[in-house]
Amino acid sequence: MLTPLGRLDKYAASENVFNRQMVARSLLDTLREVCDDERDCIAVLERISRLADDSEPTVRAELMEQVPHIALFCQENRPSIPYAFSKYLLPIVVRYLADQNNQVRKTSQAALLALLEQELIERFDVETKVCPVLIELTAPDSNDDVKTEAVAIMCKMAPMVGKDITERLILPRFCEMCCDCRMFHVRKVCAANFGDICSVVGQQATEEMLLPRFFQLCSDNVWGVRKACAECFMAVSCATCQEIRRTKLSALFINLISDPSRWVRQAAFQSLGPFISTFANPSSSGQYFKEESKSSEDTSVEDKNRIRDQEVPEDVQIRPEDVSSDPSISNSSVKLENMVEEHAETSRKSPGEISVPMDSSLLCTLSSESHQEAASNENDKKPANYKSTLRPEGGTSSPDSALLDQELYNSFHFWRTPLPEIDLDIELEQGSGNILSPERPEETPEVTIPGSSNITMATRKELEEMIENLEPHIDDPDVKAQVDVLSAALRASSLDAREEASDAEKRSDGQDALGANELPNCKTTHDASVPLISDAVENMDSALRYIHNDSDLSTNSSFSPDEERRSKVQDVVPQALLDQYLSMTDPSRAQTVDTEIAKHCAYSLPGVALTLGRQNWHCLRETYETLASDMQWKVRRTLAFSIHELAVILGDQLTAADLVPIFNGFLKDLDEVRIGVLKHLHDFLKLLHIDKRREYLYQLQEFLVTDNSRNWRFRAELAEQLILLLELYSPRDVYDYLRPIALNLCADKVSSVRWISYKLVSEMVKKLHVATPPTFGVDLINELVENFGRCPKWSGRQAFVFVCQTVIEDDCLPMDQFAVHLMPHLLTLANDRVPNVRVLLAKTLRQTLLEKEYFLTSASCHQEAVEQTIMALQMDRDSDVKYFASIHPASTKISEDAMSTASSTY
Repeated sequence: MLTPLGRLDKYAASENVFNRQMVARSLLDTLREVCDDERDCIAVLERISRLADDSEPTVRAELMEQVPHIALFCQENRPSIPYAFSKYLLPIVVRYLADQNNQVRKTSQAALLALLEQELIERFDVETKVCPVLIELTAPDSNDDVKTEAVAIMCKMAPMVGKDITERLILPRFCEMCCDCRMFHVRKVCAANFGDICSVVGQQATEEMLLPRFFQLCSDNVWGVRKACAECFMAVSCATCQEIRRTKLSALFINLISDPSRWVRQAAFQSLGPFISTFANPSSSGQYFKEESKSSEDTSVEDKNRIRDQEVPEDVQIRPEDVSSDPSISNSSVKLENMVEEHAETSRKSPGEISVPMDSSLLCTLSSESHQEAASNENDKKPANYKSTLRPEGGTSSPDSALLDQELYNSFHFWRTPLPEIDLDIELEQGSGNILSPERPEETPEVTIPGSSNITMATRKELEEMIENLEPHIDDPDVKAQVDVLSAALRASSLDAREEASDAEKRSDGQDALGANELPNCKTTHDASVPLISDAVENMDSALRYIHNDSDLSTNSSFSPDEERRSKVQDVVPQALLDQYLSMTDPSRAQTVDTEIAKHCAYSLPGVALTLGRQNWHCLRETYETLASDMQWKVRRTLAFSIHELAVILGDQLTAADLVPIFNGFLKDLDEVRIGVLKHLHDFLKLLHIDKRREYLYQLQEFLVTDNSRNWRFRAELAEQLILLLELYSPRDVYDYLRPIALNLCADKVSSVRWISYKLVSEMVKKLHVATPPTFGVDLINELVENFGRCPKWSGRQAFVFVCQTVIEDDCLPMDQFAVHLMPHLLTLANDRVPNVRVLLAKTLRQTLLEKEYFLTSASCHQEAVEQTIMALQMDRDSDVKYFASIHPASTKISEDAMSTASSTY
C-alpha cells in the first residue's frame, strides 16, 4: 500500500545491501511512475543524491549504471526541469571518478563517456564541472591509478567535446602527462591516444605543441610506450603537413621499425602501410579505369612532376596519377626550355582541350600507349616559336586561344621532321647512361620515355628494317616524319656520320621546303629545332617498341642488381619507407618480427599502390607477385579480396598484364581464397576488355565445385554474382553459359541458395526477353516449364511457382506475355497432389498476380481462368490452401513468405 516514494524511502534505509541495490536498480521505474508530478520527480532525484553516499561499493556501482538512463529520461520527459541532471546527477558522476573502489570508478567513467556521447551534458558543465575535476585528478600528487584513468578519460572525451575545449583545457595537461617521468603507465596512455588528440586539435597545435612530445615518447625507455606510438603513427601523420611528414616523421618511423624490441618492430611494420598512405596526393582520389578516356595535366617545369592547378573543360576527366612521373621527361623539359626561352614563350594548355588527328597508317604503327603519351605531351612537341596567347604560369586558356591553337595545329606540324644539320651525337652519348642525375638515380636520358628502351639499343640492321617497312607509305607526311626520325638515329649510330647526314639531307629537302611554305612565321633556327628532335625521338621510341615487339630491345630481362634497385625508386614517399615495406615479404622478417607480417603487407598494398600511383607500379609488382604465391592462404585470401580495388588503381593495361594471371591463379586456389575473388567477381570482370571477359565464361561452372560440399554460402554468393554479371554479357552468352548454372542452382539442396537462384532466373528471363531475337527468352521459359513445372518431384514444381512469383513481382515480363507463356502452366498446378505446391500457388495468385493492373482492369479470358482457379483453391480439402486463397495475409513479398512456406516443407 506504499506510494512509490514511500517504498523508495523504506528500502533505501534498509540494512540489507540487496534491498539497497534493488532500490538503485529500480530508480528509473520509480521515476516513470511519478513522472506526471514535477515535485515527485525532484523528490526522487534528491533521494538519488542521498543514495549516492551509500557505504557499500556495489550499491554505488549499481546507481552509476542507472545514471545515463535516468538522465535520458529526464531530458525526454521532464524538459521543465532543465537543471535536474546538472544539479543532482552530474556531481555524483564526477565525484565517483575519484572513488576508492575500482569498480565504482570504472562505472562512473563509462557513464561519463556515455553521457558525453549522447550530448546530455551541457557545454558549460563540461568546462566548469568535468574538466576541472579531471585536471585535478591528473595533478602530480594524485593517486597513480586515478591519474592514469583520468588521462585516459581526457583523451577519450576530446573528440566528443571538440577542438575549442580540448585545446584550452585538456591539451596543456596532456602535454604535461606525456613527460611524466615517474609513471610510464601515464606516458603509455598518452601515446596510445596521441592520434585522437592530434586529430581533434588540428595541424597547427599538433606541429607546435604535440610533435615535440611525440618525439620524446617514440624514444621512451619503456618499449610499451614506443609500441603505442607506432600503433597511432598514421593518425599523427594525418594531422601534419607534407613537409614535416616527409622530413621528420619518416626518420622517426625508421627508428621505430628498427627498434631493439620485437614488439615495437611488429607494431611499426603493421603501421607502415597505413603511414605510407598518408603521403597520397589528396587530388588523386578520383580513379578512372579506361585508358582511352584519360586526359593528363601538364607537368610544371619548376616542380618536376608536381601537378599544377589548371582549369579544364567539365567533360575532361583529370587523373593526376596519369601525369607522367618519369624523370626523363621532366628533366628534358627543363633542358629544352633553357634552350628556347630566348626565342619563344612555352605555352601550357590542357591536352584534353584539343584533338590530335592521327592518320590510320600512323595508328597501325603506334601503340595505344604511345598515342596517349603523344596527346599528353603535345604542348612540348609544338614548335617553340608558335605564337600563343596562353600564360605559362596560369595554366588556363580561353575559348579563343583554344580555337587558335586548333587552327594552327595539324599532324604535319606535330610530326615535323628535325632539321638535318642538327648533330645528335651529344644527346645520344647522354642516352648511353653515363650521365645521370645524382638526385634521381633512376633517371633516363631525354631521348627516352617511360617503359621504353633507349633508341640507341637498336642495332643498325633493325633501324634499316624499320625504315624499309615504312618506305611504301612514304607519301603520308606522318610516316615521312617517322622515316626521317629513324634516319637521324641511324646517322648517329653510324661511325661515318657525314655520309649518313648527306643521305638524310636529300630525303628531307623537299619536306623542309614544304614546312617553310606552310608555316612562314616559323624560323628554322638551330636552337628552335632542338625540341622537335628530342620530342619526336621520344614519341618514335614507343613506336619502335611496338613495331618490333619480338626484337629484344627492352633491357628489363637483363637488369643488373643496381638497375633492379633503381627500378624500385620513386619520389612520392621517402625511399627508405618503401624499401622497408618491400622487405616485408622477406622470409627473415617472419622469423625476427612477426609470423603474419606478409599478411599485413598484403592488407595495406592497395593503399600503398594508390599512394605511389600507377606510374610507380613497377616498384610494387615483384612484391605483389611474391605475396600472391605465399604459402599462407591467409595472405593470398587478403589479396583476393582486394584485387578488384587494385585493378581500378592500376588501369586496364596494367591489370591485363599483371593482375589477370594472378586472378586466374586465385580462381583455382582453396575455397578460402576463391571466395575473395567470387565476392567481387563482377567488380573485377567489368574492368576487363570484352574479349578477355568472355574467357571467364568457361570457368564460371567451376564455382559449383567446392572443397566442402556443405559450403552452401559459396554457391549462394555465386548466384548473387551471376545476377550482376548478366549486364556484362550478351544474350547468347547468357543463354549458353549462365543459364545452365542458374538452373543447377535452382535445384540446390539448400533453400537459401534456391531463393537467390529464383531471383537470378527471373532476371535472366527479363534480359533475354527484351533481347533480339527473343527466341532465347522463349527457349528459357520452355526449359523452366519442362524442368520445373512438370518436374516429377514436388520441390521442382514448387520452385516453378517461386520463379513465376518473382517474375511477376519484379515485372520481368509484360503481363500479356506472362499470361501467354507461363500462366497456363502455373494454373495447372491447382490440381497438384502436394498441398505445399497448392499453398504457394494460392498465395502467388491471390497476393501477387491479382494485384497487377492487367488483371484488375481487363476482362480477358486470362482473368477468368485465374478467378476459376482461385475458386477451386478456395474449396480445397487442405485448410491452409483455403486460407491463402480466400484472404490476404500480411506477408506479400517472396523474401518474406518464402521462409514461411518453404522452410517447413524441406
